[in-house]
Amino acid sequence: MSLRRWLRDRRVPAATIAIALAAGVAQLLLWWFGPAPRTSDFVGPPRSSYTLSDARMTEFNAEGQPSFHLQSPHLERREGDDSLYLNAPTFQLPSKQAGVPDWRGRSLYGWVNKDGSQLKLQGPVEMQREAFGDTPAAHMQTADVTAWPKQNRLQTAAPAQMVQGGTRISGVGMRADLNDKHLELLDDVHATFPPRKR
Repeated sequence: MSLRRWLRDRRVPAATIAIALAAGVAQLLLWWFGPAPRTSDFVGPPRSSYTLSDARMTEFNAEGQPSFHLQSPHLERREGDDSLYLNAPTFQLPSKQAGVPDWRGRSLYGWVNKDGSQLKLQGPVEMQREAFGDTPAAHMQTADVTAWPKQNRLQTAAPAQMVQGGTRISGVGMRADLNDKHLELLDDVHATFPPRKR
């Protein structure tokens, strides 16, 4: 009996074997040429969703120094998302300079990404810093702020106003670097500077 005749008489089993061999070869090629499996950067057992009341949190930077403190009457981590969702958070951005007070503030809602490198403050946002040396106290009002606490930077596209002593500055859109006390207003800027005392 020839091979051709044998295959013709057994079409279904021969086709099944051919398909199984092709699938096996395809799987081997996928393992060989395919991307390496993703590794999880989380060490430990899987975390479940949770809700905390009267939560307090401190995030540290690479040098082990606090990069921000956060308090919220309601903090939530949702299933499948490592971000934190906050209601009525109050926050503190520690000063990186000796003798300079921390910025403190509050917002309506907040969000912190998985690694704590980005903080979104939603709704009205108020921030203040106490007076130090010959620098008067500062008060800032704006909305919908995106902050990078480890770098002490923040920005918003909303109207912003800052009052420091007799100085008043307002505009639409703001970028601030709290390390070097750099404030940039992007549009419709108005400012009042009192005369210097002699």
